[in-house]
Amino acid sequence: MNAYRWSELYTGLAHSFEVELTAFMMRQFLELSGDNNPLHLDPAFAASAGFPDVVVYGMLTSTLYSRLVGVYLPGRYCLLQGISLDLSKPAYIGDQLTVKGEIAHLNEAYRRIEIKAVIEKGSEVISKAKIRVGLLEH
Repeated sequence: MNAYRWSELYTGLAHSFEVELTAFMMRQFLELSGDNNPLHLDPAFAASAGFPDVVVYGMLTSTLYSRLVGVYLPGRYCLLQGISLDLSKPAYIGDQLTVKGEIAHLNEAYRRIEIKAVIEKGSEVISKAKIRVGLLEH
């Protein structure tokens, strides 16, 4: 886990990590969210809607933005304050995702960080986010 201090941050600082989507993640998300839409659970229903398999919950993939800021950028002293999110492509169990984030703006007066982030599946962007993060004083 990174533990950046304010003095170590700069515009352009970036981090990334990879995650493989699993059936276990889907079961955990179903249990937590209660979202039992058949698009996420029933392969026949997903196929009838034009998808090759059940679609991974968009909000499940979006939880990876929390990991980005809470573990990597800025890490330990972060407080997630807001997120603007666009989901553009579906993901499926077994997909390998790359989560990338880069500091786009620093507001020293409020100790607020703006991070532009993206989740990619190969060369395809599946979502983009603008994340606002505060940095705790320690």
